[in-house]
Amino acid sequence: MGNAASLPVPSGQQHEFSFGIEGMTCASCVARVEKALRTVPGVERVNVNLGTERVAVMAEPSADFGAMQRAVEKAGYAIAQEELDLDIEGMSCASCVGRVEKALRKVGGVLDAGVNLATESAHVRFAAGVAPDALVTAVEKAGYHARLHHSGNAPAAQEGAPAVARDKDFLKVIVAGALSLPLVVPMLLELFGMHVMLPDWLQLALATPVQFWLGARFYRAGWKAVKAGAGNMDLLVALGTSAAYGLSVYQLFSHGGGMAHLYFEASAVVITLVLLGKWLEARAKRQTAAAIRALQVLRPEIARVRRDGTDVDMPIDQVRRGDVVVVRPGERVAVDGVVLEGLSHIDESLITGESLPVARQPGDKVTGGAINAEGLLLVRTEAVGAESTLARIIRLVESAQSAKAPIQHLVDKVSAVFVPVVLVIAAVTFAAWWFHSGDAEHAIINAVAVLVIACPCALGLATPAAIMAGTGVGARHGILIKDAEALEIAHSVTTVVFDKTGTLTVGKPALTEAAPNGIGQDLLLQLGASIQQGSEHPLARAVVDAAQAQGVAMLPASNVVALPGRGLSAQVNGLDLRLGSTRLMQELGVDLAPLAGSAAELQGKGNTVSWIAAMDASNHLLGLLAFGDQIKPSAQAAVRNLQALGVKTVLLTGDNQGSAAAVGGALGIDRVVAEVLPADKAEKVASLKSGGDIVAMVGDGINDAPALAAADVGVAMATGTDVAMHAAGVTLMRGDPALVADAIDLSRRTYGKIRQNLFWAFIYNLVGIPLAAFGLLNPVVAGAAMAFSSVSVISNALLLRRWAPRKPAA
Repeated sequence: MGNAASLPVPSGQQHEFSFGIEGMTCASCVARVEKALRTVPGVERVNVNLGTERVAVMAEPSADFGAMQRAVEKAGYAIAQEELDLDIEGMSCASCVGRVEKALRKVGGVLDAGVNLATESAHVRFAAGVAPDALVTAVEKAGYHARLHHSGNAPAAQEGAPAVARDKDFLKVIVAGALSLPLVVPMLLELFGMHVMLPDWLQLALATPVQFWLGARFYRAGWKAVKAGAGNMDLLVALGTSAAYGLSVYQLFSHGGGMAHLYFEASAVVITLVLLGKWLEARAKRQTAAAIRALQVLRPEIARVRRDGTDVDMPIDQVRRGDVVVVRPGERVAVDGVVLEGLSHIDESLITGESLPVARQPGDKVTGGAINAEGLLLVRTEAVGAESTLARIIRLVESAQSAKAPIQHLVDKVSAVFVPVVLVIAAVTFAAWWFHSGDAEHAIINAVAVLVIACPCALGLATPAAIMAGTGVGARHGILIKDAEALEIAHSVTTVVFDKTGTLTVGKPALTEAAPNGIGQDLLLQLGASIQQGSEHPLARAVVDAAQAQGVAMLPASNVVALPGRGLSAQVNGLDLRLGSTRLMQELGVDLAPLAGSAAELQGKGNTVSWIAAMDASNHLLGLLAFGDQIKPSAQAAVRNLQALGVKTVLLTGDNQGSAAAVGGALGIDRVVAEVLPADKAEKVASLKSGGDIVAMVGDGINDAPALAAADVGVAMATGTDVAMHAAGVTLMRGDPALVADAIDLSRRTYGKIRQNLFWAFIYNLVGIPLAAFGLLNPVVAGAAMAFSSVSVISNALLLRRWAPRKPAA
């Protein structure tokens, strides 16, 4: 994590800030940084070290680290930054989220902190040099428990607590229910005209352990909140149930031997219901994280490495790049790599979402975590551990699930004042009822109902629960969403811009036409493949592949000579052949007229044409070979599905107009923009945005990266470059353009769940609190509503797990 530095450390009346600076190259840079930092209010002394690229700032305690960061950036440099995740324990509602974020942001050197209630985690961005222990300490001082999160561990909210602890929580629910049930039975029998009363002392005996033993967690967490100068759900539950319990005890002892009106059932049942709600909530949270756990179990712990002819089993973290890994049938591939030997089919369904096994042969890439279905494979390791595809997928999903959608910031503002407002409403309710009726008992019960109906948990879980479920199901189907912002924006996309090569097309040339002139087509293909069988040129490989696919045998070729920029010459089966461009044929005086019309038509559709001629007395033409980039089988369905969603489609390519128009016409794309230079693609995307469109750009190459970054949402093919994937907010694990419509559809479903959850979370409070304040809700009913509000929000989000990709539109 870099060298630990105290940020800040008291030094008399000063604090010392120490952090790294990026971009300094000389003494003048040092002077510029020092000058910039001295302009920050409160800064008294600055010392910049060019050798270590660090700066030490002595400043007043009130000095703002954010102002220092802005001053450095304005001077043209950057503060070296790091990021880490923390697992947080003890949060119960949205108010807790705000308190943890506030505590982390107060740590000197912290640039930003985001806390997610659903995953019970925090993502912190800070200046290099901040000690991670300082972040943990800040959280602990705020009243919560924290530990560093290591990627690959299960999220703290779902798998951090051992199964024993979960069983213990369930046991507490059972015990609380057993103690509370006798208190409720008389109330239930009353509905049937049966009057049964438990002795007062028995009610006290049943309610007391529920209140102070099983309900102790609410007192502990509520007291921590009070010490931190804040409030949370635990405080509301503790205050509400204590008021009902305390009133009952007062009534019991003040009435002597008479029949007292007791409310022990209210305090005990509310605590029981809240405990049950929390247990169900934790269970539902574990289900929302199923996608992460499914990916984690794919990672083999042992790899079989072949060294000096011997197979050795070793821990995966000891495997190095270049090692040859042996994968037997039925085993998981342990590493990312390239097949050296063997033929097999690989099941990559849990990684890419591809339902059918895919064939793999020498030279093909395989992904760690996939299952080898058939033959023995030898794989040369290219990536392992944290650098593997599977590890990167897990990091992406974890990052997306812990991120905040823009809409969550509004919820955070409401949550920050929620508990104080509820406390005020409860106090006003008590005062108003006491003043109006003069009955303190009735006033207390109505105030208790206000305290226990409040649902800050539902507010805090509404957005992150839906994001967790949405990103999880997306990962299962090969759609990786990098951040919550991309997920939220994608639901409103109105235009999808496609790059052509590698996105809608296969990305490598294929033989599209073999037109003979006076000979058979098989013979033409045989001669063309025979001439080029030793070449690695993409067009040559396309001819050879086509011949092999059609079962055409190749003949020996001799005297093969490359004609730079024009083609090849060779002797095949006694024929002196030339294969090449129109220019070569013209130089040789070959008459191209018999196939000139076909050539023009093919070239108009974007095909590349090569000619084959025999050098004899007349140098006669044998035929032409045409090459094109084949359209992907799913491309047409991709366009139709987008149009079915009401999304316009645009083809943006650097290819010639004929080729672009041919592809656009075949796919039914709404608009085609051809002959666009890579540097101008981003400008075209910006132009669409300026016209009011919400634009998603889909690409796979380095030249697409600026356009991906310029779009509202960038969508990259995982079959493309790392640069493109880095610039995109969404990555498609298969090179299948049909996943674009699926990503938008998933975003719409997820955003719909977010809106539904927020609606119900607000309705619970906007309706429930006034009803309680006006005395229309019994505390038991109010407690039940509060306890199950968060459960209903998570359960609604879990419905996203049933989402499946759309069937191709007709």
